[in-house]
Amino acid sequence: MTSVLLTGIGELVTNDPTEGDRTPLGLVRDAALVVDGNRVGWVGERIHAPDADTSVDVAGRVVIPGFVDSHSHLVFAGDRAAEFAARMTGEPYTAGGIRTTVAATRAATDETLTDGVRRLVAEMTRQGTTTVEIKSGYGLTAHDESRALAVARGFTEETTYLGAHVVPSEYVDDVATYVELVAGPMLEACRPYARWIDVFCEDGAFDADQARAILTAGAAVGLGARMHANQLGPGPGVQVACEVGAASADHCTYLTDADVDALASSGVVATLLPGVEFSTRSPYPDARRLLGAGVTVAIATDCNPGSCFTSSMPLCVALAVREMRMSPAEALWAATAAGARALRRDAVGHLGVGAVADLVVLDAPSYIHLAYRPGVPLVRAVWRGGRQVF
Repeated sequence: MTSVLLTGIGELVTNDPTEGDRTPLGLVRDAALVVDGNRVGWVGERIHAPDADTSVDVAGRVVIPGFVDSHSHLVFAGDRAAEFAARMTGEPYTAGGIRTTVAATRAATDETLTDGVRRLVAEMTRQGTTTVEIKSGYGLTAHDESRALAVARGFTEETTYLGAHVVPSEYVDDVATYVELVAGPMLEACRPYARWIDVFCEDGAFDADQARAILTAGAAVGLGARMHANQLGPGPGVQVACEVGAASADHCTYLTDADVDALASSGVVATLLPGVEFSTRSPYPDARRLLGAGVTVAIATDCNPGSCFTSSMPLCVALAVREMRMSPAEALWAATAAGARALRRDAVGHLGVGAVADLVVLDAPSYIHLAYRPGVPLVRAVWRGGRQVF
């Protein structure tokens, strides 16, 4: 292993604040950082930097932790651009369009699915994402869900079994039997490839009792719980997520005071997905309400072919600042450190000594430019696991 000194860092975001810092970002100016193997070996002011085997001068640019995208649906086939166009002319978003993607995904080869994930992960990498969670959910048979997760596992360890995405057409008149399949044989087929289990708990998908049964079955075989909750309207999703100790409740668009209190007291991360609201013209979640209550708020893309086909964490940061009234510092922390919390990972999402050396060099003097210059390709270089990958 060799060590690399990144020097000339105009502004370094460590997400490791010291006493007196006004933000959670742990900013160090005129900084340097040593990558030692695949880990961060040293951080601090440039004038105190130790020697390393090689050095890279980033010429005054800002360095931030790699983005942690804790919610995506990348294993699919087909296209739903026409559905998007219809929404933009006034048709409401419903969960029913998922079945269109299910049909295309079932018909696709493993090679087609793998190529699609590879293309989207490469897009994410070029935009600064170094950790990504990938869900199944467009197969909805034991065979198709397990092969989707096997494909996803080729790109990330953060794989999520989402057999409970919607009820497929062949079970619409026998939902109870489908729930038994999801919590039984399908779970058994998917367990070798998954770290997490998720449920879409909404009207038109799965109710509280069904969600609870599926998540409990997942926990019994060692899968951590996640939840699609309270996206399309008020509902029980957040409460069930908190009850079962889920790592994250995602969407959180329609919340009661009791929901906010439950998130705050349970420690369940509220993962907000502003690209969905942008793409569906739905109301944005109230991030300020959650932050004010002490809830940990993360941001992710929810990259999927239906409700949000963006792979860009910088876009989601900009939307969080503009539309959800988060500060630029809060939004960046949500897209890095809080995303890591949503995945229960303590070695990514920050650049403290000992962290995995996942970092992004921005062609800008400050992290604020992520929201200040929306849509501009600011990512200059990406390092993952101590190696430059873009």
